[in-house]
Amino acid sequence: METIIPLLQTDSETLYETDYLKWIETNLQKLRDRDYTNVDWENLLEEIEDMARSERRSLKSNLIVVLLHLLKWQFQPERRSSSWESSIVEHRRRIREALKDSPSLKPYFENVLAECYGDAVKQAKVETGLPLETFPVQCPYHLTEVTDDDFLPDRESEDEREIS
Repeated sequence: METIIPLLQTDSETLYETDYLKWIETNLQKLRDRDYTNVDWENLLEEIEDMARSERRSLKSNLIVVLLHLLKWQFQPERRSSSWESSIVEHRRRIREALKDSPSLKPYFENVLAECYGDAVKQAKVETGLPLETFPVQCPYHLTEVTDDDFLPDRESEDEREIS
């Protein structure tokens, strides 16, 4: 029996490398059949870890897009477009869906705001042609504003916030 298992694992690993969908279906059936001995555990665990990383990357990506367009909206009011607003609405929806589907992402979302804001500022500088100093060093938007479809920044209201 010891020689059969390594052969099955080798076949499974080969299947993982050559036909990903078939590998998924095969391992799913093994799990359903409770044939745990022949599951390709190594690759399965790696895939599950990748899924978690992918969820976090997706959340960060959507957050950067929202922040980028909020910055452009705020600091280039003369160039505001329905395309920017549409992008903000779409990526906010994606963030809310991700947080609804995986509530455990909320602490991560809160922790990466500053990092994502830095990335958004770099991209906003390039896309707008404005000097880096134009943009606040720290994120001027609260997490609730980032996900609120009714919030769009206005340069005047930001200036008023600084005076207060």
